Amino acid sequence: MATRSQYLEHLAQVPLFASLSKRDLQKLARASDEMTLEQDRVLVEQDTTGHEAFVILEGEAIVKRGGRKLATLGPGDHFGELALLDGGPRTATVVAATPLTVLVLGQREFAGILDEVPGLAHKVLANLAAWVRELDSKIYP
Repeated sequence: MATRSQYLEHLAQVPLFASLSKRDLQKLARASDEMTLEQDRVLVEQDTTGHEAFVILEGEAIVKRGGRKLATLGPGDHFGELALLDGGPRTATVVAATPLTVLVLGQREFAGILDEVPGLAHKVLANLAAWVRELDSKIYP
């Protein structure tokens, strides 16, 4: 089981949460659940509706799109954060390559925090804009 400080470290690595204060990150950590999953468990499936984001605490996961492997994720890596904003379809499938411990933040819990702390929404939007700009510069250098 990870410590609260490890939760904060991992959450701070998610681009959407990059500029949040320690206090804001603590709110996210309290709203999250730690889960341990067995190897080969599908965490998210491409084209299905998403309702939560994941941060890997221990273990590895494989990211696939159209059945093709795109990446291997490990501790500190994250996926599914766009589901917190729009509940849209997953862009990839993620499968546990090893036994996996993840921090899970649900869309409903995230929305509750945004309602409770309106200034947090501005920070998240600014982080989202920076993330989109970074991705745009990689696609269109």
